[in-house]
Amino acid sequence: QVQLEESGGGDVQPGGSLRLSCAASGISASILHITWYRQAPGKQRDLVALITSAGGTNYKDSVKGRFTISRDNANNTVYLQMNSLKTEDTGVYYCNGNRGLKDYWGQGTQVTVSS
Repeated sequence: QVQLEESGGGDVQPGGSLRLSCAASGISASILHITWYRQAPGKQRDLVALITSAGGTNYKDSVKGRFTISRDNANNTVYLQMNSLKTEDTGVYYCNGNRGLKDYWGQGTQVTVSS
């Protein structure tokens, strides 16, 4: 059974940092395109960052220069390093893994940026 599990969320002040983890089980994360989404209260789920199985990356404009997505194949995990956090980064962060017609979702992890 394929599972993705997010962790690393929490409460942080503006300007702070968090590192989110998306740990895969039942499948090698290296063969998946992994995307981090964010869903703010009352809003739709938006793409934040993605990393392809080949290692290519892309970011939402508002997080470029602040967020970094990376893979650790040895630990079957994808990370989202978030620096210089802003209040508008608040939301539930979801990890999605895609391979062809297959999509896998984690349960989400809450990030709250507040003073």
